[in-house]
Amino acid sequence: MNPGPYLDIHQSRTHEPTPYEIKLARTLEEIFTEVGHELTDVVAGLNDRQVHTPDGEPWTERSFRAEMHRLGA
Repeated sequence: MNPGPYLDIHQSRTHEPTPYEIKLARTLEEIFTEVGHELTDVVAGLNDRQVHTPDGEPWTERSFRAEMHRLGA
């Protein structure tokens, strides 16, 4: 029996996550669990927890979308 293709859960990763990326991911998990999934909830949750954009600014819906696009590229 062929077990199928080998899948590595990190196969699309180009580098180890940075401290910023780890903090952002953990905070997003917390927000999704405790607050909600709507973009307004996510942005407010990040700002309430003082997890700012890479340049230190508060999040906006626009900056969150842009950052998710950048990180997913």
